[in-house]
Amino acid sequence: MNKINTMKKRLMLIMLICVIGIGVLQAGEPDLLKYVNTLQGTDSKPDYSNGNTYPTVAVPYPMHAFSAQTGRNGDGWKYQYSATTIRGFQQTHQCSPWVRDYATFTLMPQIKKLVVNENDRAVGFSHKNEIAKPNYYSVKLDNGIKTEISPVERGGMMRFTFPKKEDAFIVLDGYIGTSEVKIIPEENKIIGWVNSGFLFPKEMKGYFVLSFDQPFVAYGTWENQKDEITPNGKVDTGKGKGAYIQFKPGTTVQVKIASSYISQEQAQLTLDRELGNFSKLEEVKNAAAKLWNELLGRIVVEGDNEDDKATFYSCLFRANLFSHKFYEIDEDGNPYYRSPYDNNVHEGYMYTDNGFWDTFRSQFPLTNILHPGMQGRYMQSLVDAKEQCGWFPTWSCPGMSGIMIGNHAISLLTDAWVKGIRNFDPEKVLQQYYHEITNKSVWGGSSGREGHKEYFELGYIPLEKAGESAAKTLEYAYDDFCAYNLAKMIDNKFYMQVFGRQMYNFKNIWDADAGYMRGRKVNGDWAYDNFNEYRWGNPFTEGNSAQYTWSVFQDVQGLIDLMGGKDKFNERLDTFFNGTNTYDVGSYGSVIHEIAEMIDANMGQYAHGNQPCQHVPYLYNYSGQPWKAQAQLRKVMTQLYNASPKGYPGDEDQGGLSSWYILSSLGIYSVCPGTDQYVIGSPMFEKATITLENGKKFVIKADGNSAENVYIDSATLNGKSYSKNWITYEDIINGGELHFKMSNQPNLERGISEEDIPFSVSKTVTNN
Repeated sequence: MNKINTMKKRLMLIMLICVIGIGVLQAGEPDLLKYVNTLQGTDSKPDYSNGNTYPTVAVPYPMHAFSAQTGRNGDGWKYQYSATTIRGFQQTHQCSPWVRDYATFTLMPQIKKLVVNENDRAVGFSHKNEIAKPNYYSVKLDNGIKTEISPVERGGMMRFTFPKKEDAFIVLDGYIGTSEVKIIPEENKIIGWVNSGFLFPKEMKGYFVLSFDQPFVAYGTWENQKDEITPNGKVDTGKGKGAYIQFKPGTTVQVKIASSYISQEQAQLTLDRELGNFSKLEEVKNAAAKLWNELLGRIVVEGDNEDDKATFYSCLFRANLFSHKFYEIDEDGNPYYRSPYDNNVHEGYMYTDNGFWDTFRSQFPLTNILHPGMQGRYMQSLVDAKEQCGWFPTWSCPGMSGIMIGNHAISLLTDAWVKGIRNFDPEKVLQQYYHEITNKSVWGGSSGREGHKEYFELGYIPLEKAGESAAKTLEYAYDDFCAYNLAKMIDNKFYMQVFGRQMYNFKNIWDADAGYMRGRKVNGDWAYDNFNEYRWGNPFTEGNSAQYTWSVFQDVQGLIDLMGGKDKFNERLDTFFNGTNTYDVGSYGSVIHEIAEMIDANMGQYAHGNQPCQHVPYLYNYSGQPWKAQAQLRKVMTQLYNASPKGYPGDEDQGGLSSWYILSSLGIYSVCPGTDQYVIGSPMFEKATITLENGKKFVIKADGNSAENVYIDSATLNGKSYSKNWITYEDIINGGELHFKMSNQPNLERGISEEDIPFSVSKTVTNN
C-alpha cells in the first residue's frame, strides 16, 4: 500500500510539473512562426504567376538571403514548386524574377564523384522531405544528402550531412558573371568575390567568406563556361570561376557564410560579429526564430480559422523582407555602405531591392505603422541616393533603373512626412523632385519624366512622346499631388502653386463621350479611333482603360464628378466587379500572365494581381455605399489568397500583394499614400492587436465576425460611436481600440454622410 501511495504521489508530482511547464509555455510569446510557409507562391512560371516567390531563408529586412535553386543559373524563376531536382543552394537578393538576381553564388553538395556542370549535378528531391520556414530550410535529397540553412542579417550557416561511407564534395559555383575564388586549406576557408546581375555595377564586388568546420581532403578550382577543373588550384579569377572541396566520407559539414560590398576585410568582420558566437546551426536557427516571432508578434490575430492565420502570417513574413539593407557595420559599430549609385563608400544607411510602383500603395503604408524608425532612415537614404546618382531610385536592384512608371519616391517621402516621420529636409526633397520631373533620365520609365515638356504645357503625356502615356499621366498627377501636399505641410507656396496645377491633369485624358481615361496625341486627338476599354497595353501599363480609369487616388471625388455623380459611379463600380472579364491583348499581342490571372479570378475587370486595381474595392467608401466595399474585399481575401504554393493571385513583388492582404485583413488600407488616412474595409479576424514601435497597442475588434458576417453594422473608436469610412495614422500610432460589430446584412445607413467620406483633394482645395 505504501508503494502504491508513493507511486501515486510521484505520478501527481509529474502531472503537476507538466501542468506548470505547459503554463510557462503558454505564458511566453506565441509561436507564430509555425504558421509561416515560405513555399507560398512558389508554384509559378513566366506565363502564370501564383506569386513568383522562392522559399526565402532570411531574417527581417536582411542584406542577404538564401534559397534552394531549381532553375538554371541566371533564371529568374530560381525555384519552381513543380521542379523535381535541385542544383544548388544560393545566396540571393532577387526582388523579382523579371530583373533576376545579383551578387550570387551557389553551393551544391555531392557524393561519390565530383560533377561541376549545373545540369549534371542536379539531384532529385521530394517536397515530403522539405521544411521551408523563414529561419530554417532543410531538404533531404534523393541521394541521401541533407542540406540545412539558417540566416543572420548579412549571411548565414549551411550544414550538409553526407551519407556514411560516401565520398563527400561541395561545389562553389561563381554563377553567371565574373568571380574570384581563393582557397585557404589551412584555415578550412574559401574567400573571394562575385560580380553578376543586370543592375549590379560592373565596378562593384560582392565579397564573401566561407568558413568550414571540417578539414579539406582535396580541393581545386573550376570554371562554368567549359566546366574545366584545376585540381589543387587555390586561386582563380574570371568568368564563372568557382571552387570545389572534398571532405572525408560520411562527414557532416557546417559552413559559416558572410558577404560584403565594401571589402574582403569587412566580410570577415561581419562573419566574426554575426556568426562568431554560434557553433551549431541550431543556434542560428533559434536566434532567427526569435527575431521572426518578435516581429510576427507585433500583430497578433485571433479567430478560429487556422488557415486564415497561416495566410496572414505567411504574408506578414513576405511584407517584412524588402527593402533589403545595403549598409554594413564597421569595426566601431557605425553604419556605412558602398553606394550602388556612385561606387563610393559613405557613412550612414542605404536600402535597395524595391520597385516603388509595386509597393508605394501597400508595403510602405504598412511599414510606416510597424517600423517608423527604419522608415526614417530609409527616407534619408532616398535623398542621399538622389545626390549620388542624380535621380531618385524608383526600382533598384541594387542600382538605378527605369523599370515601370511613375515618380513614386515622392509618394514615399510625403507619406512619411505626413505621418510624422521627419528626419529629412523637405525643402531639399521638393527641389530634388522638381529636377526629377523636369528632366528626362537616360534610364527612362520611372527615372526622370519622359514627355515632361508636354506634360506641363498640354497637361498630359502625348502618345507620340512616351509609351504607356495615359498610365504615366495618371500616376504623374498623383505624384505631383504628393509634392503639392508636402509643400503645403511646410507652407512652401512656390511649389504648392507649381504642383497644385499638375495634380488635376487626370482630367485632361478623360473622354466624356466614352466615359473612360484614354491616351491622347500631341494635337489633342484621342489615340486609336476604334476605342476599346478592354484593350491592354499602350497607352496603359499592364492593364486597360477599364482598370486604369480608377487610378485617381488623390481625387476620387473629382472622378465621381467626371462620371456624373455617385449613382453613376456606383453603377460603374458594380459593372467593373460583376460584369464581363473579356479582354483584348492589344499592344502585347498575346495573353500575358496578368490577363490570364484576371480571367481566372472571375471578378469582372478587376485584376487584383496587378497593382493599378488594388484600391478599387475601397472606392465604394467615397460614393455612399461602403457595404459593397466590405463584401468585395472579403471576397478578394478569401478567394484569391491562401498559404499554399499557389497562394497569390499574381506577382508578389517585394511584399506588395502581401502588404495589401495584411492591411485589408486588419480592415484598413491606404488608398492615397501621402495623406494620413487609412480607408476602412472588412476585417478578417475577430481581434487583431498591433504592438507599435512606441510600445502602445492598437486593437481592432470585430464582434460576430465570420465568413458570412462580412458587413460592419456599427463601430466605435476608443469607446465613441464612429461612422467614418476612414481612420488616421494618428489614431493608430497613439494606441486605442477600433471596435466593430459585424453582420450578415449591410447597414445601409452607416458611413453615407459627407463627413464619413475619405479625403479627396478637390474637396479641400478651391479654384481647381
